[in-house]
Amino acid sequence: MNADLFTQTAHAIEQEVSKVIVGQVKLIRHTLITLLAGGNALLEGVPGLGKTLLVRTLAQIVDCRFSRIQFTPDLMPADIVGTMLLTEDDHGHRSFQFEPGPIFANLVLADEINRATPKTQSALLEAMQEHTVTVAKTIYKLPQPFFVLATQNPLEMEGTYPLPEAQLDRFFFKIEVPFPAVDELVEIAERTTGVETPRAQPVASGTTITAMQQLARGVPIARHVTEAAARIIRATHPDDPMAPELVRRYVRYGASPRGMQALILAGKIHALLDGRFNVALDDLRAVAYPALRHRLILNFEAQAEGISADTVITKVVEQVV
Repeated sequence: MNADLFTQTAHAIEQEVSKVIVGQVKLIRHTLITLLAGGNALLEGVPGLGKTLLVRTLAQIVDCRFSRIQFTPDLMPADIVGTMLLTEDDHGHRSFQFEPGPIFANLVLADEINRATPKTQSALLEAMQEHTVTVAKTIYKLPQPFFVLATQNPLEMEGTYPLPEAQLDRFFFKIEVPFPAVDELVEIAERTTGVETPRAQPVASGTTITAMQQLARGVPIARHVTEAAARIIRATHPDDPMAPELVRRYVRYGASPRGMQALILAGKIHALLDGRFNVALDDLRAVAYPALRHRLILNFEAQAEGISADTVITKVVEQVV
């Protein structure tokens, strides 16, 4: 795997996804960056915008095993990770045997994750961070590559539970799914209400994705770019001298070191997708919003005045970079 092949393969994946998903260029790009970084993505948007279709299409394109988990208030952790079953062989001997749950796949869609209780949401924590599952004191490794794409309904909708900060921090990107424009709605209708339904073709494999992930980590980054990423993270903390007035007034807690890891790694992949083998400050600016918006904990005053995390990030990047 070299840089040119990386770029060609990534663009081929994007083109195949675009055959099924209308518009949503940023959504497709940010989801692909998350996959190539070996991270997990959180998609937020109202129902019906194609979030489920996106990850199902992506699984077809990279020719990986796909699994979908529909989160509901009565879903239990064992429904996700699996459970021990009592089995009996031909000789009448009984023993416990582990039956893997739907988490044992390459691409896992956690649909409407904030409709489940916090206890069930936490079943994903170990899988997302360590790529393992622990059941009855035994650790099971998950298949590689492993990628969780969770969808989330806005909290204003009924029957939702906010995700805890520790779990939010384990998502590499939080990607907002905008509502389609008029021309995009027309094209969606033409594609989905006709005789033929567009289908994507495989252009990569799990082995290819793993090789692309390894190549991305080898992209060089200059010291001053790394320091710029560190200043961005520091400036999101209200008690830091570099923090803008907007941060001091509206932010309770700033981004964690995982936020910096996401900035750097996403910046490397963004550079490769642009045909460059070095990271620029513009790469950090391009990925700052999905990498940090879920890692900023705003206070009540921000919510009351309609100040969003993206507004704060804009001010931080303008002042620091």
